[in-house]
Order: sequence, then structure tokens, then C-alpha cells
Amino acid sequence: MTKQLADWSTTAVNLPEHASNAIHTDDGARAAGFEAALVAGVTTYAYLTHAPAAAWGLDWLTRGGATVRFRQPVIDGDRVDCVVGNNSSVEARVEARVGGTTRAEASFVEVAQPLVVREGPMLEPQSFVLDPSWSDYGMRGGDSISTYVDEGIAHPTSWPRIANEFFHTQVVRGPWIHVRSVIQHLGAARVGAAITATAAVVDRFDSRAGKRAVLDVRISADGEPVAALEHEAI
Repeated sequence: MTKQLADWSTTAVNLPEHASNAIHTDDGARAAGFEAALVAGVTTYAYLTHAPAAAWGLDWLTRGGATVRFRQPVIDGDRVDCVVGNNSSVEARVEARVGGTTRAEASFVEVAQPLVVREGPMLEPQSFVLDPSWSDYGMRGGDSISTYVDEGIAHPTSWPRIANEFFHTQVVRGPWIHVRSVIQHLGAARVGAAITATAAVVDRFDSRAGKRAVLDVRISADGEPVAALEHEAI
């Protein structure tokens, strides 16, 4: 580890671009038994990334990685405390806590191991041009780091956001929840880059909480790989 990670706190913000999933609206969340809109998992992930981004800088964005799991929802307006646990020479662990209860946790590495390609039915690919909303996503959600905006590059939440779009448009109907991702960073993507993303459905199974699916997602910017993910939702 080149630098130790530090604790950090913020107030959770439910960003309007997630309203297409009803669970991220007050009405949809209340219908599902929650008190108010659930903050998107990728926004909670943005809070978790604050510590490695602050400690390791752009090196982590271009060659590092993360494994993130979402245990319980974060509600719009919650105070989120990102608490650093294990901080060894192998990995750093960060928990997102609300009122002392762990809502999400992530393991971060400065240099990620390659994600093995897994095969399955392919979904329709995504292609779009990276606009500034992919750079300032974290700041709009409550992450105080300005590096991504200053450098004109995509926030690391961009990759699970893209993976979520596969679920939203091609895999599920109705409300769903992002529960886990393994993310390998392969490079930085600049605002204005042409993004291409492919995904394969590599697993489907039932759990006590409901039906789940796992995707293998590969993302490139201007033809160069920038991220690979194993992405799971319920």
C-alpha cells in the first residue's frame, strides 16, 4: 500500500436519473415496504470509492479494482459513514454504515487481478458518447472528490452504472436491486469518448430474497478496454 485509507462521511443523495427504477422513487419504495426512496447502489459505491481515490489517486482508476456487496438499503438523506477496516498490503476494506449498521462493504486493491471471461447468452451491446454527467456523478451524489471533473474522466461508478443499464433494459421487469459487483479497472475514459459495452448472462438462480442474475460485462472507450465486471442483481 502506498498510502493508508481514511474514514469519511457524507449525506446520501438520491439522484434523479435513477427514477426509471421505481425503487428509487418515494412511491415505489413505499410500495415495497421502505420509508422513502432507496439511494442507488452505485451512489453508495461512489461513497465507498472516496477512500481509495483519495489515497491512491488515478493509479487506482487505471489498474485497481473492487469487490462491493450491498447488504441493506441506504435511504435518501441518511448520514453515511465510510469506515476503513482492514488496510493490509493486499487489500483495503471499507464499510458504508448508517447509524452504526453496515449497509454496504467493499474490498479495494491497487492492482486488480484479471477477470476471467465467462460465457453465456449475449445481450444487445450499448454504445454512446461519454458526456460530463459521467464525470461529475460522484460530486452530484455527495462525493467531495473533484479529480474526475478536474481531469475530465469518468467516475469509477460509471462501470456498474453501465452494467445496471443492461439489467434495466434487457434482463428484468419491475423493481430490482443491485447486490454485488467485482470490478477490474483497465484504464481511464475521457469525456467525449465513444463507449461500447457488451454483456453476457452467465448465471441465473433463485435465492431466499428472490430471483438473481449475474452478468459478465466488458467496457471499452474509443476502442480501448477500460473496465470488466461481474455484476449481480436481484
